[in-house]
Amino acid sequence: MSKRAVFLISIVIILFSSCEPTPTPPIGPDINNTVGYNILGKLGGIWNGPVTSTTPLGGYPEWIVDFRPISANQISAKNELDTLNDINMSFFVALYNDQYTICFRNGGSFNGNHRISYFQCDSVNESASVNYYRFSEMVIGKNRAYCELIFKDGGDSLYFKTYTNVYNTLPSAVLHMTWSAKRVDASSCQPAITQFSFPQKTMTKDFTTTFDAATQSIFYDLTGDPYPESDQPYLGQTNATYSYAGGYTPNPAKKVFLIITTQPLISGFSFNAANLIYRSRYVILSAGNTDFQFNYMHPGTYYLLSFYDSDDNMLANSGDWISLVNTSFALTNQGTTAPTSQINFTIP
Repeated sequence: MSKRAVFLISIVIILFSSCEPTPTPPIGPDINNTVGYNILGKLGGIWNGPVTSTTPLGGYPEWIVDFRPISANQISAKNELDTLNDINMSFFVALYNDQYTICFRNGGSFNGNHRISYFQCDSVNESASVNYYRFSEMVIGKNRAYCELIFKDGGDSLYFKTYTNVYNTLPSAVLHMTWSAKRVDASSCQPAITQFSFPQKTMTKDFTTTFDAATQSIFYDLTGDPYPESDQPYLGQTNATYSYAGGYTPNPAKKVFLIITTQPLISGFSFNAANLIYRSRYVILSAGNTDFQFNYMHPGTYYLLSFYDSDDNMLANSGDWISLVNTSFALTNQGTTAPTSQINFTIP
């Protein structure tokens, strides 16, 4: 081989070896760009505030919601009003329409009738003073239904608004409910935050083809729910009961409140009203109904209190009957517990 050929080959080898390889562009959606991701870190805690509503339930002075992580990429809360009305809310990372987004599952019973709705985050506006997130129905879009969550005051004030076109009877969605809440406790959710190193940019559900045949992402038949409550992780069940001490004969037309808190409401023989901020779950029962099952409940340490509302004002005050001893209990992941309390004291 001539010296000239050897020289040319050497030049070619040097040129090819000095070239950096061309980076391969990422294929498909990037979970690091999850739409609305930062809302996960803003929801944790016990929230309390008034509700205004166009539903037959109307408005009420306080709605208490205990949001806690149930995995590295999901946060949820469950509430009951009575045996016919309850709601489960859950926010999680999902893949849908070729992008990662935070999805919102809103399901429960209204007068005993079931409904489960799915929304995707499609609008975000985050600043130092206000953070705005919109979640729209996943098939039809915001004309069918949507929700707005607005955080203010350093994240400790939440304005939660829902809109619906009322079973497709209106051309666009109108205001359905407004909840103006304050974060009253940030400590109860901390163990779960630590356990899961929450939040993380990992996927909860792949909804790529889930709604392909659906006319809307709202279901009235529980068998069609793509992510039922029973499939959601890190939750347990509490079968709470109460009884009446001797000398206390209830009127079955009255109501009894079962209240579960994360800090005790009774201190010695005194009612500690300041600890009402730690209410996690509660339900209103008829005075003859002495048990209730709290499903899909966050693991943790709790206290059960019951009171008989003799004057029908939905407050524990003079003349009402109350359980004077804190019943403490601990609920584990996927566990079941059965605390009981006794109504045995008349409030002076």
